[in-house]
Amino acid sequence: FVGENQFGSVYRPIAKVSFESPVTKKWISTWMIVDTGADHSILPKHLSEKLRISLERDCIKDITVGIGGEKSIYFMKEKIKAKLGGIGRIVPIAFIDSDETPPLLGRLGFLETFDTEFLKSHTVVFRN
Repeated sequence: FVGENQFGSVYRPIAKVSFESPVTKKWISTWMIVDTGADHSILPKHLSEKLRISLERDCIKDITVGIGGEKSIYFMKEKIKAKLGGIGRIVPIAFIDSDETPPLLGRLGFLETFDTEFLKSHTVVFRN
């Protein structure tokens, strides 16, 4: 993903990740920013609805503070099945109380389970 600012083009590393709904067993795919600075993998609120996950019943509510200010965040009580390419994992995720926040692929229990390379060709390589 390429963004523009006053200094030029900014290449944001992204990866297509699929999550299995614990209710319907259907897979939902989304593009996520590979964020080595994010402790947790965070999805926007609308994906909780697509995955049929109840923020009230299936998650623990907390508060997160970042550049955008203070927001509610909902950590799933149980880990969820995820696939990055052909590689499967069972990972912890959270949902942010916003649909404007992009999906972030964070370290805890997910990104840290791969050998990851950020190439100068603006490609991200994940190895099992």
